[in-house]
Amino acid sequence: MKKGSLVIAVAVVCFGAWVSSAFAVDKIGYVDVGKLFDEYPKTKEYDKNLESKSSLYEKDRDAKISEIKQMQEKLSLLSDAEKEKKEKELQDKIKSVKDFAFSKESDLKKERDDRLKEVLNDIEGAVKQYAQKEGYTMVFNDRVFMYKTNVNDITDKVLEVLQSGYKKSAPPAAAVKKAN
Repeated sequence: MKKGSLVIAVAVVCFGAWVSSAFAVDKIGYVDVGKLFDEYPKTKEYDKNLESKSSLYEKDRDAKISEIKQMQEKLSLLSDAEKEKKEKELQDKIKSVKDFAFSKESDLKKERDDRLKEVLNDIEGAVKQYAQKEGYTMVFNDRVFMYKTNVNDITDKVLEVLQSGYKKSAPPAAAVKKAN
């Protein structure tokens, strides 16, 4: 009988462990990625930097366009022979400005995309760090849900992790020189 009761006891323990694991509730949370993105100081720093670069580009572009307009105004005052020569020069200038604009806009877009990826990687890292530390088995983006309550919202906690790991970077040397 001892052997039979031992087998039964082991079976009961195993069954109990299986039942408890089968009905275990995972710790689940969600984050508002938009809020994390908007309130992350690195995002604000990058936006400010890109805005500054964009402003400088627009200033250069506007100066070049103004120069073209002045050339166009002067064309009407020239003789036909001089006008033909200057029109070629004007067309070259217009092409140069278009190429300049395309190049700068492409550069700014690439930089913005690179910065966006970097910020999103930081957010993913902070979510992972917080989730592992606090024992979450799943963390969702809040836009995935059809319905949710704020009970599982860990956005503010992840934002604290994100901000605590952020070190403000020094502006590039070229940006400092242009500012002076």
